[in-house]
Amino acid sequence: MTNHTPKIVALGGGHGLAATLSSLAKLDVSVTAIVTVADDGGSSGRLREEFEILPPGDLRMALAALCPETTKGTSTAELLQYRFPEGNSLAGHPIGNLILTALWQLEDNPVDALTRAAELVNARGTVLPMSNMPLSIEATVESSTGELHRICGQATVARTIGKIRDLSITPSDPPACPEALGAIAQADWIILGPGSWYTSIMPALIIRELREALVQSSARKLLIVNLQDELGETEGLDPAEHIEVFGSFAGDLKIDSVLVDSSHEHLGTQIARNAAALGADTIFAPVRCTQTRTTHNPELLSRVLHEIVTRVR
Repeated sequence: MTNHTPKIVALGGGHGLAATLSSLAKLDVSVTAIVTVADDGGSSGRLREEFEILPPGDLRMALAALCPETTKGTSTAELLQYRFPEGNSLAGHPIGNLILTALWQLEDNPVDALTRAAELVNARGTVLPMSNMPLSIEATVESSTGELHRICGQATVARTIGKIRDLSITPSDPPACPEALGAIAQADWIILGPGSWYTSIMPALIIRELREALVQSSARKLLIVNLQDELGETEGLDPAEHIEVFGSFAGDLKIDSVLVDSSHEHLGTQIARNAAALGADTIFAPVRCTQTRTTHNPELLSRVLHEIVTRVR
């Protein structure tokens, strides 16, 4: 990979994917984001239902993360993320969601609309949906008393209290976005995580065509583990258990490396064991934002990703 620009594909959604994209955009690499389309809450849920479109929120965040690091780019990202306040008919809607909704009215193909959006904001990469149709997430959850119950909807699953025992997507076998499959086939590196573990990362392993493309891809694969558990869907899970959960969905998908913040080195033995089960080595590095402690620092993560993706195979 020394004679060409590395092609990097990052999968996920929300703030986690945005952190990865912001970090990758600082590097001399070609970036493609493949974004979950299962959100049914808030502005995305309202627009999805009213206009029968893909939920725009996670796609908007990816576009904002790829805006150039210039005065104009920062201003554009701020505009995309601006959310109308309470007290009016647009309350809760970010500008970027409305722009994508409008573009989907103008273009028959949702990918063409995303291409126009990327050109509009001068994005430093490509943003694609996991599927060209909106998806729904369902989960089997075990309560504290051991009772199993089924819940539906990304927003509900994300807030669930209890242990998630099973996850599925409706429709059960949705077609993957063709352009996403093409990007995976041409990738040098594929990155999964960080992000909402069940509702942003696991869908990439549940969509059959996407999963098969990941398995068949000759690209090296990196899993970035969350910094901590998340209230609701992963409450109580440590980084080693995050990797174990990933492995339960990964099947025959092999990972080359697992990246974990150095603050979790005390779990090194468990983390290394669970990573090895995926076929991966473990990389510990300081990637946590020292101010918030709950988010990845784009500068630190960018340095580590540079070291990883520029390795000679």
